[in-house]
Amino acid sequence: MARSQETEQNRLNVIGEGTRINGDINADGDIRIDGKIEGNVTIDGKLVLGQKGKISGEIRCINTELSGAVEGKLFVNELLSLKASANIQGDIKTKRIAIEPGAVFTGTCNMEQGKAAPVENKNAKSKK
Repeated sequence: MARSQETEQNRLNVIGEGTRINGDINADGDIRIDGKIEGNVTIDGKLVLGQKGKISGEIRCINTELSGAVEGKLFVNELLSLKASANIQGDIKTKRIAIEPGAVFTGTCNMEQGKAAPVENKNAKSKK
């Protein structure tokens, strides 16, 4: 396996079903959440929220695919994809959005041509 492929696989984080986290999550890579999060989620990559996943807090990421429940604001720099089972209660700011029939969304949506909101990962090392 090439080093770059190995690095990409190691950057995928998974929070499994039955796991509950109280607190903020910051990640440099992609993340899949099938558990429950009470706190803000900041991802410098793609966020996938499974059907049984739930996030109560603010979400900031590059791309996201939501199948579960979210209570809070979403800031997505590129594409927000709401699957049929998604239930979103909160305001959205994104560049692009795709909504499947059956998805529930209560809040406001603001789409702009520029970036939605910078992903500022507090754990990222500063570049000199």
